[in-house]
Amino acid sequence: MSRQGVLRSLARSFVNGGSCGGGGGCPALRPFEAEFGRRREGGVPWGAIYARRMLSSPATDPAPADKARKESAVAEEEKKNGGGAVVPSSYWGISRPKITREDGTEWPWNCFMPWETYRADVSIDLKKHHVPKTFGDKFAYHTVKLLRVPTDVFFQRRYGCRAMMLETVAAVPGMVGGMLLHLRSLRKFEQSGGWIKALLEEAENERMHLMTMVELVKPKWYERLLVLAVQGGFFNAYFVLYLLSPKLAHRVVGYLEEEAIHSYTEFLKDLNSGAIENVPAPAIAIDYWRLPKDSTLKDVITVIRADEAHHRDVNHFASDIHFQGRKLKDSPAPLGYH
Repeated sequence: MSRQGVLRSLARSFVNGGSCGGGGGCPALRPFEAEFGRRREGGVPWGAIYARRMLSSPATDPAPADKARKESAVAEEEKKNGGGAVVPSSYWGISRPKITREDGTEWPWNCFMPWETYRADVSIDLKKHHVPKTFGDKFAYHTVKLLRVPTDVFFQRRYGCRAMMLETVAAVPGMVGGMLLHLRSLRKFEQSGGWIKALLEEAENERMHLMTMVELVKPKWYERLLVLAVQGGFFNAYFVLYLLSPKLAHRVVGYLEEEAIHSYTEFLKDLNSGAIENVPAPAIAIDYWRLPKDSTLKDVITVIRADEAHHRDVNHFASDIHFQGRKLKDSPAPLGYH
């Protein structure tokens, strides 16, 4: 019998309960009967019954103990979440370990970890100023002074809103510079001297300034629109500037940070005079800068101003390296502050 004939006989056998149209059985099934055993009464082979059961049987249910264990775990998660939906605690078996503060209490933040916190160096020189000498330095200095005019007109002495706007811009240069240095390192197969990490740390630090200010100042809808416009324009302008002249780009940021120090100094003057209420420090600021529990807004502005002074020095230093005709990777980056 041909192979097709065998397959047709097998199909008829399964459909018709094992009969191939004759009382003497199906010749095509005899080898399978020998394999699976004799035919039972009624003409249906034991092997066919076994095969049909294998095809129609559902997957084996998990062991009762495992099922009970899973149900117990789900119930426990629901209990922790107040009876609501279960929040995934791991991804592909990678779960976050329990993180605590130094006093043993649970760490409440996901946006930064305890090992990323630090104490700001408030003893840093706040009056240091890079005197512009070259044409590029003078261009950067006067450009920053010009950009300050619309800011003074729009915000005047509303330093909370002013700081919020300032930080949305200040967090851009470090990200752009770090990104471009990262891509250059990949293209040229060379190290960065730690400058990628230094600039990205600067960007993250400025972003944390913003997260702190948002806890204190709730931006209005038109201020949000202004942020979108300013950030979009500044990002693209700084991106092109860094491609054309990293020396000039870092100098611009150095002078921007000098203006930031001035703005936060004026902020502190209004806090000391009572023009702005010295409210308690946000919890995120206390944990990020390792401030005392009874810290106030004045303490927060003081450490933010110290951060800006550090960023001022880093960017003027980077510009000086380029001015001397060297590359950033040849001079170790100032790491370890943040």
